Amino acid sequence: MNIILLGPPGAGKGTQAQRLQEKHGLVQLSTGDMLRAAVASGSEIGRKAKAIMEAGDLVPDSVVVQIISERLDDPDTAPGVILDGFPRTTAQAEALDAMLAEKGLNLDAVVELTVDEGILVNRIEKRAAETGGARADDNVETLRNRLAVYREQTAPIVPYYNGKGMLKRVDGMAAIETVTAALEETLGLA
Repeated sequence: MNIILLGPPGAGKGTQAQRLQEKHGLVQLSTGDMLRAAVASGSEIGRKAKAIMEAGDLVPDSVVVQIISERLDDPDTAPGVILDGFPRTTAQAEALDAMLAEKGLNLDAVVELTVDEGILVNRIEKRAAETGGARADDNVETLRNRLAVYREQTAPIVPYYNGKGMLKRVDGMAAIETVTAALEETLGLA
């Protein structure tokens, strides 16, 4: 089973991907982690990504898709993957579709964790007050910026997948265990 988890920063995608990985053997593919691993490996694509990142540029879609493609060739991904952080744009979604088709793989579901952005901001404010802002991501302005970027760049892939009949929604505001149970039910893993 190959799935994409969508949702704005703070929606719980990483937490839920880890829970699905631990319980169902799906492999979480975080593009940030995969880019760092490719660079560390010294592979050809890793060297290319390193040069781009060292120049301060964004790694192009073609390089990210190639890194994902190579990762999908690893035997541990056979049970399926959870894409977390990719695709972020419609162009990336289209490139992912083409790459999966070349490999004879399917995307089984795209699940959007729906959240109330106002509550996310309140959570960050509360956590920052409790911790004295000890965490680097306890910054409301940073969160607001990341939410705006999500709405502008990533949210447009929601109608893309909805139009393909693949989009499912789960309330990301519920308790972690409740969200996990809803995801499992939505994906037919319950």
